[in-house]
Amino acid sequence: MLSVEDSLPQGTPDVKVLVTGGAGFCGSHVADRLIEAGYQVVVVDDLSTGKREHLNPKTKFYQADIRTPDLLQVLEAEKPDYVSHHAAQISIQRSLRDPLADASTNILGSLNLLEACCKVGIKKFIYISTGGAVYGEPIYVPCDEEHPVQPLCHYGASKHAVEHYLHLYGKLYGLNYTILRYPNIYGPRQDPHGEAGVVAIFTQRMLKGAKAVINGSGEQERDFLYVGDAAEANLLALQKGDGGIYNLGWCRGVSIKRVFGLLKDLTGYTQNAVYGPAVPEVFKICLEARRALEELGWEPRVSLEEGLRRTVEYFRSRAG
Repeated sequence: MLSVEDSLPQGTPDVKVLVTGGAGFCGSHVADRLIEAGYQVVVVDDLSTGKREHLNPKTKFYQADIRTPDLLQVLEAEKPDYVSHHAAQISIQRSLRDPLADASTNILGSLNLLEACCKVGIKKFIYISTGGAVYGEPIYVPCDEEHPVQPLCHYGASKHAVEHYLHLYGKLYGLNYTILRYPNIYGPRQDPHGEAGVVAIFTQRMLKGAKAVINGSGEQERDFLYVGDAAEANLLALQKGDGGIYNLGWCRGVSIKRVFGLLKDLTGYTQNAVYGPAVPEVFKICLEARRALEELGWEPRVSLEEGLRRTVEYFRSRAG
């Protein structure tokens, strides 16, 4: 059974975007940016990881799993012009432990959504893929969109599988789409309790004065992108990049040690890092985002230092 909460303001434009996973970390920021830009926004989220408190009060909210057959009823009722698909199983370690559950959400759930989109005739589908997990251990860095796809985890494989389905749906049914491959996204609202999101994990533990653990040497490198910059790419992709795949990122890696040091200064943390055993993961990766600049007009604007400052402020404001 679906539940709906409707609090749309009067006088909004007729253009409507449905955001799956819109109560989650990235999806809620995308919903906020779309509303700021004047779009009507409908959110579908099962609240398995998303939170009601992240929902913009101007959204219309359906609590539903993207795998449910009832999803078609939502799209038929709302008739969105665009769909931004963020809902996913995002845990790499969970995907390794339970690949069937990972595929159920990321592949079958996405196919259920695609089928519904084709039946109601949306204008465009924005798909959030992963740049951090599809390329595997890089042959070269930064990885551009032509880098071989050779994921090392089920999560990367399931997210990439949907890219192929989108190509197929484009050819067979004329579905217009844009694929955004995210790097490591961080910022306010990120969950500090899961395995992902080292920035959120470090920040919360430092503010509590608790032990902060670096897995492995800390020399691992990631391309860290502030969540607001990712939201901006989603906004641009509504009107640009038809049929394209776009990496997002700074084109440079930042070590976990450096992130730890910056957060230590910002939080006033007095303890040293504790080093734990390494976990199976890509060691160093960053993404070439030149295509996004040239074709979407997108580039990152929030520096790592500024993004971390905003993130610390968010978690500090909630600590009391």
